[in-house]
Amino acid sequence: MEKLNVISLIGELQDVHGFRQRHWEGTFADYIELVQQNPKVARTAYQRLYDMIVSYGTEEYTHNREGLVHYKFFDDPFDNGRDAVYGLDPALFQLVQAFESAARRYGTEKRVLLLHGPVGSAKSTIVRLLKKGLEAYSATEDGALYSLSWVDVPGSPGDRMDCPMHEEPLHLIPQEMRSTVLAEINNGRPASEWVILEGELCPACRYVYRRLMEEYQGDWTHVAEHVRVRRVVLSEKDRVGIGTFQPKDEKNQDSTELTGDINYRKIAEYGSDSDPRAFNFDGELNIANRGLVEFVEILKLDVAFLYDLLTASQEHKIKPKKFAQTDIDEVIIGHTNEPEYRKLLSNEYMEALRDRTVKIDIPYVTRYADEVQIYERDFGDGRVIGQHIAPHTIEMAALWAVLTRLEEPKHAGLTLLQKLKLYDGKTLPGFTEDSVRELRDEAKHEGMEGISPRYIQDKLSNALVGDAIAGCLNPFIVLRELETGLRHHSLVTSEEQRARFRELLAVVREEYDEIVKTEVQRAITADEAAISRLAANYIDNVKAYTQRERVRNRYTGEDEEPDERLMRSIEEKIDIPESRKDDFRREIMNYIAALALDGRAFRWDSNERLRKALELKLFEDQKDSIKLTSLVSSVVDQDTQEKIDIVKTRLINSYGYCDICATDVLNYVASIFARGDTKGRP
Repeated sequence: MEKLNVISLIGELQDVHGFRQRHWEGTFADYIELVQQNPKVARTAYQRLYDMIVSYGTEEYTHNREGLVHYKFFDDPFDNGRDAVYGLDPALFQLVQAFESAARRYGTEKRVLLLHGPVGSAKSTIVRLLKKGLEAYSATEDGALYSLSWVDVPGSPGDRMDCPMHEEPLHLIPQEMRSTVLAEINNGRPASEWVILEGELCPACRYVYRRLMEEYQGDWTHVAEHVRVRRVVLSEKDRVGIGTFQPKDEKNQDSTELTGDINYRKIAEYGSDSDPRAFNFDGELNIANRGLVEFVEILKLDVAFLYDLLTASQEHKIKPKKFAQTDIDEVIIGHTNEPEYRKLLSNEYMEALRDRTVKIDIPYVTRYADEVQIYERDFGDGRVIGQHIAPHTIEMAALWAVLTRLEEPKHAGLTLLQKLKLYDGKTLPGFTEDSVRELRDEAKHEGMEGISPRYIQDKLSNALVGDAIAGCLNPFIVLRELETGLRHHSLVTSEEQRARFRELLAVVREEYDEIVKTEVQRAITADEAAISRLAANYIDNVKAYTQRERVRNRYTGEDEEPDERLMRSIEEKIDIPESRKDDFRREIMNYIAALALDGRAFRWDSNERLRKALELKLFEDQKDSIKLTSLVSSVVDQDTQEKIDIVKTRLINSYGYCDICATDVLNYVASIFARGDTKGRP
């Protein structure tokens, strides 16, 4: 084996050019040149965040006649979709609109953004994505931002002081000159690209600036010679531009965790506690400047913290105790659950906070297909090593989760399961896209209650660890795990709610029965030649019937009347009544004629209704020869066993079963047929 030279390998893989770009440093004049070339480097935090999201692209689509926008950023392009957000496009659209409004300075930049929703609805995930996105974006040329440092300051210990707030270097431009200077920078540019400068130097930089102005008797140009502008890359772990604040118990809460505090060691270094350089700019609001600060469970904060928050959002300033105020530029975003938000609404002393808050509801997913994607991310193909997950296992867990979140439909005759299928894009007779919109409109609170995805994930994990039979996890095990867990579920507080969730598990089991019956039926009828012959025979007879002709018998060569018995035996499988048989037959012939006009040939499976009818007919003809019900009695002759093995192989090859769960599902379906429940799904 060839000796591995790790040093050489790393040398080949490194990006020296990229490193140097991310660590660029220059004079203030160099920075002004950069701003003139690309005014985006001087964007506000909201502008940078909005541009970052939009840079990943969008997809526009229509669902139930409602135009929706999907932001690809929320697919998590950073960690291979680990934090991807599914099924929340309307809520995310509202969030991005709030970012855009703030970026355009329409007033939202002076508000606290509050993500509100039930536990496990992806609020934290959304914020985590935003933080990861800002980190990655700030390392690119398009997302570049800069700060300043002071060098060779007379009388200052050390030879360099970096701005502790990572502030915008343009703050160096004196207030009285800003309009003139910015007019020159913005000259010839459209208003959308103008550099707009707000705020002043931080207290530490202000102190150095004033000392230098005194040293040079007001000559600003000499002051600028002590300035170096450097590239800044945001990083949560290094506490640069991204902060996270979590509530603590009341005894340990200290507002300095937000606003910073005096560093008593530095007092000895600088000689006075009034020297701003002796202050630790390490509060979460300080370190999040130029980026984003997240408040976890924001409404659990002590009132004193909330006042700091109001000032930070409304005035873009931090006002620490016994210290100079500091300008900030950052996105303030928090999240909370329903109980805390209800307390906020009922607390008359919190009106100021409510008034300065933009609330965005983040509900649970209410589309079944989206919910499945959440669990596929962790338990899909290739994710679980050493164990097989039987088909429909994850899907049935997701089905139950979504059912618990839906409100009972007011429409007479519509079941909750049918409502779920309509939401998922399925069609039902008598229901249009307008009907689905009406269903959503009448259930405004839908998605704000129900079972959390975390509960489903926990139970899937428990089942994989403790209950999987011989390396295969099936729906029965998971559904049992879900039901058992309801006894101790901390958020299911009433017996009425617990009983409803159990009833919905029964609905899921019935749905699973229908799915696997259909699947086994298709596996039995997967004889392409046999079903093609049956289809051709049916079409020949329907053609003769509609054209009032006779049919040539393939075996005797004689012309006969169309085989009414054959046609009805197929049509009855999908509940076509005698009175509607002519309509259905004409529909089939018109369909075949339309295909011919397009230059396409008719196949037995090209028409969904006919395909289902043919499969059920062939199944009816073959199930007795296969003797599936003999599995229940365990008395299986060799010929039957061979036929059953063929069906099992089809389940494995075409439907994703392993030998264990294929055997289980055949036994289960056999027990259904043994009970006499042989009618297929209409």
